[in-house]
Amino acid sequence: MKIRLAQAVLSLALASAALPAATFPASAEDKVVATVNGQPVTESDLAIADSEIGADMGTMPETQKRMSLLEFLIDNQLFAEAADADKLGQGAEFENRLKYLKRRALRELYFEKVIKSSVSDADARKIYDEQVAKIKPEEEVSARHILVESEEKAKELKEKIKAGGDFAALAKEHTKDTGSKEDGGNLGYFSHGQMVPQFEEVVFKLNKGDVSDPVKTQFGWHLIKIEDKRFKQPPAFDIVKDRIIQSQLLQKAQQSAVALRAKSKIELVDPALKAAIDERNKQLEAAPNTAAPAGDKPAEAKPDEKK
Repeated sequence: MKIRLAQAVLSLALASAALPAATFPASAEDKVVATVNGQPVTESDLAIADSEIGADMGTMPETQKRMSLLEFLIDNQLFAEAADADKLGQGAEFENRLKYLKRRALRELYFEKVIKSSVSDADARKIYDEQVAKIKPEEEVSARHILVESEEKAKELKEKIKAGGDFAALAKEHTKDTGSKEDGGNLGYFSHGQMVPQFEEVVFKLNKGDVSDPVKTQFGWHLIKIEDKRFKQPPAFDIVKDRIIQSQLLQKAQQSAVALRAKSKIELVDPALKAAIDERNKQLEAAPNTAAPAGDKPAEAKPDEKK
């Protein structure tokens, strides 16, 4: 029977792709880092614990992280011994848990040894270079502005600037834009489509160092000074490498899951589960793909939103 479990596949792939690329030492080289009631805790134990809970520790310093992992393993051993003393390591419930944990361990090893090894830094670099080659040069401007209520006030300030007045100082004193006021009207770098049309129409026609005539928008009257113009550079490879690799791992995981399902016989025995999954699959097939493209970005702030 053919079944479509897209969400389950996706969750499995995401969870497994997030696992750290730990390398477990061979047992002959395994260094003992502690003992608990005579039982050794080794470097490979630390590595496995790191693969399980290390991602939850964030950017914890390495020494502190190792200490926390060791504490986790000590408690793990003590609880295991306590459970064994209470004869909890016997019976059907324990055997079922062992079977589940064995499948989980095998799944994690498959992702570690098969999926992750199929994506390299060189693969990520190739994808990065291909994407960068497709990017059209995009002009960026760095500007300051002074926002006032009237054209007369804007003209008055323009005369002061022409007479040698400091634009940033005048912005700090007079602008109504509270978001940029303390930084002398600085709006930072922005590209086409990030400012209101009347503002943007003027900005990209000016040269570096130019100060505009008064510009009217729905927010008031602006004087604009161009601090710099440049072409926007793509993010450096090192910044996006991990994201590219994770994306490729997810694709590989999904492809592997689809291939494994295609050559497997899967039968839904529980009637309620079968009905729910069939209905969900019908909805997935009928629903239009409304997901936003991966490259979409949230709208940038307009001049009034930077107040």
